[in-house]
Amino acid sequence: MRLLKPALAALAVALLSTPSLADVPRTADGKPDLTGTWTNASLTPLTRAPGQKSLVVTEAEAAKIAANTGLAGISADDPDFNDSGYSDPNKGAPEKGGDDFGLKGYDKFWTQPGEGLALVKGEYRTSNIVEPANGQLPYKDPAAQMKRQIEGFRVYMTGNAPYEGPEEPTLSERCLIGFGQTGGPGMLSVLYNNNYQFVQTPDHMMILVEMAHDARIVPIFDSADEARRNHRPAVIKPWLGDTVGWWEGDTFVMETININPLQAGEQSFPVSAKGVVTERLTRTGEKDVFYEFSVNDPETYTQPWRAEMAFYPSTGWYEYACHEGNHGMIGILAGAREKERQTVSAKPTR
Repeated sequence: MRLLKPALAALAVALLSTPSLADVPRTADGKPDLTGTWTNASLTPLTRAPGQKSLVVTEAEAAKIAANTGLAGISADDPDFNDSGYSDPNKGAPEKGGDDFGLKGYDKFWTQPGEGLALVKGEYRTSNIVEPANGQLPYKDPAAQMKRQIEGFRVYMTGNAPYEGPEEPTLSERCLIGFGQTGGPGMLSVLYNNNYQFVQTPDHMMILVEMAHDARIVPIFDSADEARRNHRPAVIKPWLGDTVGWWEGDTFVMETININPLQAGEQSFPVSAKGVVTERLTRTGEKDVFYEFSVNDPETYTQPWRAEMAFYPSTGWYEYACHEGNHGMIGILAGAREKERQTVSAKPTR
């Protein structure tokens, strides 16, 4: 058997890995039908773990990596994340201000991030990021971004923050949007509730995000040029950004600009006021949707970067009753007001 030249070999691999769209479900107007309930749950992180050089690993390697993957900063061998799923009920509350004060708000029983690494185009992936090839976010100022992440995570771990008003907790704590960028733009899997409902019509795509009942209602236009002309005025900066959509062949494309600055500062990757996030959804079979997104933000990154994932059928979508169960805000505000009263009463009188 003759060996293929490198260029021909690469082409052959590309052709073999490109899914056939002939048999995917289609709507009455001939578009691939994305309607359904899907999940992107997996243990694959956005950025590749230190020491992991390869984007693609074997099934055996993927199983080993998954078995040793911690959750939310907690090591996989931590006793509170053992096979039973329950932490010790007799352990008592963590020390106020300690590193596990907020970190272990849930034990393993309450989490459902996925059971293995993401399977994308038939490959087990070690990061969502595929460009740049090292699987890392190409920050212009890595030190500043690391400081931002550490400071934010420190508050989450220790609970040490003033919390004197309703605006001080994070957006996800306030039930305004889901944590970890689950709603996008750039829809990432998180610790639990990784289900999505897509409803497709000829002129709109609606994506209902289980975490935390976010709804993306994307108008569909005949072309990219028409879609971009219909972006809202720049003064309007909604949660999840200003998104418009169009079809490029069998791929549905969404472009998002003007992400709310408060969201941009808290999400899994920052995006400046000039940043553009482009998402692509391609129905590649009866049971999978190929999903990719790219970020072009020269103020934050040294180059555009791109991530790939997959959506698979989900068994259901559940109401995320966040505000209805948000008793913590009442306690936070009551505690802050009591602290103010104590401060006033402690002041000496003339």
